[in-house]
Amino acid sequence: MLLSELQSKDIINIDSGAKIGFIGDIEIDVTVGVITYLIVTISQKWFGLIGSEEELKIPWTNIVKIGTDVILIRLD
Repeated sequence: MLLSELQSKDIINIDSGAKIGFIGDIEIDVTVGVITYLIVTISQKWFGLIGSEEELKIPWTNIVKIGTDVILIRLD
């Protein structure tokens, strides 16, 4: 799977059913060659202008399922 394919999927918290956002980036441990975190951009803007954007680092181990349209995660 390509990063661009992951970036187009909605991130959903399986516990609450809430949409978290989209993948903005990933963090890779280059010493062992594995993805360690998904970095999700959370936009809190009104009409795309006013507000802020935050980043949420989700450990790869928190991924429950990668589906065709969504990535299900569990947040602690």
